[in-house]
Amino acid sequence: MRLRTLLIALTLPVIAFAKAQNAPRQMPPATGFRTEFLANLDEVQEKIVALAEATPAEKFAWRPAGDIRSISEVYMHIAGGNYFLATFLGVEPPKKDLDLEKNITKKAEVVAELKRSFDHLRTAAGRVDDLEKPVKMFGNSTTNRGVLVTILSHLHEHLGQSIAYARMNGVAPPWSR
Repeated sequence: MRLRTLLIALTLPVIAFAKAQNAPRQMPPATGFRTEFLANLDEVQEKIVALAEATPAEKFAWRPAGDIRSISEVYMHIAGGNYFLATFLGVEPPKKDLDLEKNITKKAEVVAELKRSFDHLRTAAGRVDDLEKPVKMFGNSTTNRGVLVTILSHLHEHLGQSIAYARMNGVAPPWSR
């Protein structure tokens, strides 16, 4: 009986060790600026695209006044901004003509271009290996991190504008229903 107890006592740690070696490893949750940036980018993209999709196609030409951007122009300004601001991270836009506001006005094309621009932006952000690298942006000194913060600020500014435009046209943001 003692021998059996001794063998069990010696075998249990070996079995436990083997199980621990084969168990799936749990990675610590991703943290840090890049993770926070991408989470914020996901959220603002989801809202901008959802709002564009919820707005009727016939409203895309609506503008609050003659010299102010139309709904489609705001969305294409966002897309153009995504392409242009990524250049400060060293990533060239996929298109040479960034005058999207005048060239893309149909709802389906606007939504598709918005999605492409967010994909481009996400790729550009993923290529940043040094957040503290100095960058000149609009004649001012900043860092890659500063560029990413500017990108988010720009997106949130125009999300707010798009919400106001949508509500003026009887469209409630899908996430607020």
